[in-house]
Amino acid sequence: MPRLLLRALAATLALVSISFSIPGRAQAACGSSGYAYAGLGASHRAYGVATWLQSVAAPEVLSGHVAGWVGVGGPGAGPNGTDEWIQVGFSAFPGGSTSLYYEVALPHQAPQYHEIAAGLPAGSTHKVAVVELRSRRSWWSVVVDDRAVGDPVHLPGSHGAWRPLATTETWGAGSFVCNRFSYRFGSVSVATRPGGGWQRLRSHYTFQNHGYRIKSLGAATFLAGAL
Repeated sequence: MPRLLLRALAATLALVSISFSIPGRAQAACGSSGYAYAGLGASHRAYGVATWLQSVAAPEVLSGHVAGWVGVGGPGAGPNGTDEWIQVGFSAFPGGSTSLYYEVALPHQAPQYHEIAAGLPAGSTHKVAVVELRSRRSWWSVVVDDRAVGDPVHLPGSHGAWRPLATTETWGAGSFVCNRFSYRFGSVSVATRPGGGWQRLRSHYTFQNHGYRIKSLGAATFLAGAL
């Protein structure tokens, strides 16, 4: 996803209390020319985040892209305020089907998008995670269905520094559209130490805007998108 992705999320979170205070806003029709989000964030720092992620229905992307992902880091989260993050999840673009991907942003470098699998049907479910390695401080791994994907990534200054996110995202690419999608996040968990110590996420906050919503389905499990 583009570099502006998490900057837009930061702005979104700054407006969460405002958007929640307006009656009926969450029920408004979806639509945005820029970024919109619906998801949750951990209240405390952790060493990784995981979920069973499902693409509930085939996405309808009119412009830009849609995604559902878990990750850590963000704009300004790296050394000396540099951009640094790692995330993994599903994505879709106009005229295409769902893909499984991960993305890494290193300080002073453009984010790198990596496609893991393409052409996934509606209903596809994968266990996705990012986690700091047990034996290498500030080195991270992307894990899909309990198997590491790609090479470990060094994210300077990241050891015990970040609060995980589990979120859906849509970008209109400058056109005001209602991209339609729905992702299910099952049993979101966080790593309490490098390499594991996984526990269900309990302390968190939620966010939603531009008509995209989150619906709780139980402990650390939720549906999000154009609901």
